[in-house]
Amino acid sequence: MTDRVVLAYSGGLDTSVGIGWIAEETGAEVVAVAVDVGQGGEDLEQIRKRALACGAVEAVVADARDEFAEQYCLPALQAQALYMDRYPLVSALSRPLIVKHLVGAAKQYGATTVAHGCTGKGNDQVRFEVGIQALAPELRCIAPVRDFAWTREKAIQYAEDHDLPIETSKRSPYSIDQNVWGRAVETGFLEDIWNAPIEDVYAYTRNPAQPREPDEVVVRFENGVPVAIDGHRVTMLQAIQELNARAGAHGIGRLDMVEDRLVGIKSREVYEAPGAIALLTAHQELESVTVERDLARFRRTVSQRWTELVYDGLWFSPLKEALDSFVASSQEHVTGEVRMTLHGGRAVPTGRRSDASLYDFGLATYDAGDTFDQGLAKGFVQLWGLPSKIAASRAQRVSGVDR
Repeated sequence: MTDRVVLAYSGGLDTSVGIGWIAEETGAEVVAVAVDVGQGGEDLEQIRKRALACGAVEAVVADARDEFAEQYCLPALQAQALYMDRYPLVSALSRPLIVKHLVGAAKQYGATTVAHGCTGKGNDQVRFEVGIQALAPELRCIAPVRDFAWTREKAIQYAEDHDLPIETSKRSPYSIDQNVWGRAVETGFLEDIWNAPIEDVYAYTRNPAQPREPDEVVVRFENGVPVAIDGHRVTMLQAIQELNARAGAHGIGRLDMVEDRLVGIKSREVYEAPGAIALLTAHQELESVTVERDLARFRRTVSQRWTELVYDGLWFSPLKEALDSFVASSQEHVTGEVRMTLHGGRAVPTGRRSDASLYDFGLATYDAGDTFDQGLAKGFVQLWGLPSKIAASRAQRVSGVDR
């Protein structure tokens, strides 16, 4: 039986050329796998036909948008996942889902190898290969661009020589990866970190400096899951899509940052994530009134580690799975509504309400109706500061000088 290689297929030049090239170099048949995670562009049937026309023996296309939103974006929302406190894991979230479909196709079609189009400089090579090892350690991985110095110029020449049905003359000055959770842009003139992004970098957002009327939105959560916007029920995917449009219209979710890649280099990235940033803002605001203080403090520590694990390609690791359980437990009382104003590049919370709220008006108010017993505070302050007071007395005694 002829060996088979499963190729992560995007429908673009590099992976289309990769079908024939891998077949020639390895003698194996190529099964192309394309996964729709809300990146837009061509429909799946056109991508499937192109893969077959380029020489794939099978072409698998999967509409995984709801799966991505519910099983990958939602956990990131509940974990308040922001790498380096800014990046909402746009590409990092989609890779384990794609890996899952690649491994499934490899088992279905009897493949021994999985191929991807990543370079040796980026994080995605790690995310793909570590994920594949975790789900199917018997599979081998190859990366033609990284392993065999496969350049774009070689890809264009190969496509022309073999008369492949793909466009080879146009090239974006940027490297772009996108899904429903956001859009990542790099390379080109952005590699000079002094150069400011220009408007044609952006596609999900409009210029926040352009005057327009504010948009008020109310997001309802149940147990940490966004379930309604302005009173109409939504799925997780619909919540992201609607806020991508509404927050994007106000330029919300634009990020320009130099981030620390897993491979050890710094990289300048421009991100757009309007729906993600709006949902993260609303979710955090609701947590502030429904999650107990010590749980919230520890959850922030868990969130940072959870985010690092996902960024570093360890979605399927035992630690990440254990942290998933903690995050899910922390969402038990995150139910209620948050009102936000979308305007001028910001999603600003202006109201919050919840039947599970820990906010007690009687304890918080300084006006009539105050139920807080201020007489309890004096003893509390004395006991709270007692260890520091004892340590200060010791320092004076031992050193003979005041601190």
